[in-house]
Amino acid sequence: MRIGMSQPTEPSDQEPSTSSSADDPAGRTAAAALPSDSRPSAAAAANPMDGGQWRPVRPEELLRKNMPADATPSEPQDNPKLIRQRRQELEVHLRSCPTDQNAFRELAAIYRKEDRPHEAKRVLTEAVRIFPEDMSLLWELEEAKLARSLQQYREVSDLAGRLKTTEVEREMKRSREDWAYRRIEVCDARLARDPSLRHLRLVLAEAYIDSEQHDKAIQVIDELVEFDEFSPQAYLLKGKCLLSLGQDVQAMAALRAAGLRRAVVGPLPIRFAALKLLCETAERLGLDLTLEHYKRHLAIVEQDLVKHSAAAKKKHAN
Repeated sequence: MRIGMSQPTEPSDQEPSTSSSADDPAGRTAAAALPSDSRPSAAAAANPMDGGQWRPVRPEELLRKNMPADATPSEPQDNPKLIRQRRQELEVHLRSCPTDQNAFRELAAIYRKEDRPHEAKRVLTEAVRIFPEDMSLLWELEEAKLARSLQQYREVSDLAGRLKTTEVEREMKRSREDWAYRRIEVCDARLARDPSLRHLRLVLAEAYIDSEQHDKAIQVIDELVEFDEFSPQAYLLKGKCLLSLGQDVQAMAALRAAGLRRAVVGPLPIRFAALKLLCETAERLGLDLTLEHYKRHLAIVEQDLVKHSAAAKKKHAN
């Protein structure tokens, strides 16, 4: 198994969590808006990695994407006893030879393999201190920080699914905010190093939404709407942000661009999510004729989603 957000094999080096998403600050995900036959499994929908509402980009598209060529650590063996022995050897070795960069990488890889991102972060922090010019080590350290934050979020989500106390709710809020801010921190740093990594702007916008910084999210999104590759997701996120800010008319314009634009046809889940929000908004505003128009388009997209889901299941069965 590849060590490592692919975020999937995924960045946090854990298998996807099945913890409850009831405490998600932004509510349903886009997947939750799909017709029942097209929705992911309950376990997948509950994955805290789904983050904010209408998320078109999963965190794995941030983590371990555009990985530096020399940032691939050695793959530890699968024998737990041998892994533990090798870990101990490397810890001792680095105390006497603290400039062995390969040893730092291998030790961090072992800690990731053992689902101990906090220890990987410790090792890589020291490696970056010794080799501050090595961008691949910095990249690995960012991965470890994200992995640790996501691990804590999952652990608290699991706990929140079992216990309903004020203390757990407070810890859930803290861990959710930390996960958002770690993504913001890493995206900002990577974009500063390489502005061409435009896909990170979607992840950055989602993190701002998760931290309820909708104005900042819109600023980031506006830099993407001119790129066909990102515009459907960007318009959907912008519409969601504008709805949160109470700007319904502007939100509907952005949602129409995500769900109905012919020049750039978005993926079915994105179009469905946008049309669903358009229907809800038109109904709330009492726009009956507009609502009927959106409902017709929504029904067509829903039928296409069901057909697509059936075809995918058939292909998988074969």
